[in-house]
Amino acid sequence: MTEEKTLLIIDDEQSIRDALKQLFEIEGYSVQCFSSATPALKKLSRQFSGVVLCDINMPEVNGIQFLDQVMQFDSELPVVFLTGFADVEVAVKAIQKGAYDFFEKPVSEPLLDCIERALDKRRLVMENRELKAQVKKKSAPGVRILGETKQMQQMLHLLDAVIDTPADVLIEGETGTGKELVARYLHDHSERSNHNFVAINCGAIPEELIESELFGAKSGAFTGAKESREGKFSFAQGGTVFLDEIEAMSAALQVKLLRVLEERSVTPVGSNTAIALDIRVVAATKVDLQTLVAQGKFRSDLFYRLNLVKVMIPSLRSRKADIPLLYKHFSSIAATRFHKPMQPISPELEAQLLAQDWPGNVRELRNHAERHILLGGAMTASNNMQSNLSDETLSLAEKVSYYEQSLIEEALAQSQGSIKDAMNLLKVPRKTLYDKMSKYGLNRTMFTNDDG
Repeated sequence: MTEEKTLLIIDDEQSIRDALKQLFEIEGYSVQCFSSATPALKKLSRQFSGVVLCDINMPEVNGIQFLDQVMQFDSELPVVFLTGFADVEVAVKAIQKGAYDFFEKPVSEPLLDCIERALDKRRLVMENRELKAQVKKKSAPGVRILGETKQMQQMLHLLDAVIDTPADVLIEGETGTGKELVARYLHDHSERSNHNFVAINCGAIPEELIESELFGAKSGAFTGAKESREGKFSFAQGGTVFLDEIEAMSAALQVKLLRVLEERSVTPVGSNTAIALDIRVVAATKVDLQTLVAQGKFRSDLFYRLNLVKVMIPSLRSRKADIPLLYKHFSSIAATRFHKPMQPISPELEAQLLAQDWPGNVRELRNHAERHILLGGAMTASNNMQSNLSDETLSLAEKVSYYEQSLIEEALAQSQGSIKDAMNLLKVPRKTLYDKMSKYGLNRTMFTNDDG
């Protein structure tokens, strides 16, 4: 698919506008025409990806005045002027002010080549700006989202398109795909980043407390409310509220949340005074809310209010090409955190990673990478043990030994090398644990978070 070629034409003569429009549409341009500069200016911004072809002599706002206003917000937007013979001196001044080029009327063949060159230049400018923005975003503090597959790039493009808009966002994705990470990305890279990010798991707060938790409560509003309590919504003033597992919210609370979203204010429990809110709400769900709406388990009006911008996070199994990149990233973080050397990702390990379906998604992959850094060769031995358990040539005693070794490794890894904690997990005496560790060639330092 070829890129769209956009041209904006400004001329106060209808016949010239019509002739230019016909000429450039034949050449494959998308053309917008204006009889004066003022309405045309409203269509232009730094995001405009086309070229402007403008007359110099026009009533109200002439070409030079128009150019001055364009240069204020984008000095790299190509403006090509059409002039009469008497306007050539003025056109030269326009070039000095930043115009791309000028042509005398009537229109000649070289004008087509000029517009094509100007459009190529504009494309390069827009591409460079996009690259600079991406570099700045990757180097700036805040959450990063890794992924080079088409699905992830499309998701990132959507996030960047709405990042500074006031629109609420609905995130949908399987467990472990990184819904809170996406919410934090929206917050950290937006104009709201200097204010609070407040995460609330709607399924983890007791039903009798969630209303006061969200909206706040006045002293004495209910039994046990000895002091006034600020709600999560007002605490997030200026920032972002992340509502995870929105599907777990009760029907009664859905009604109140809808009112908050529509009125942008909240009334604490036991109070008659509403608090105006300046927040963005990001809701997340691991199920299809539209299905719940059809089943009568979720309010349709709330769903449509939340569904203004919908972000679908792809599962890890649908973007397996990102697995090596993510695994190296998580391994690097784990190595720093646990004070361990980076473990290389062998071709065999990469093949194993790509062969799995990862039902736990990115969260499961991260856990695997952390275990890889913590255990190293011990993890490889554990993986070999799994293969050995299915080896029909081994005796029962040998399979039991392999299984016992795996359990001890798991306990030592979970307790980060603490013998006492491993004893408690395995429910065995200290001497028994030491004997078993000696039998299988295990040492507690293989599982500690330091190098000593």
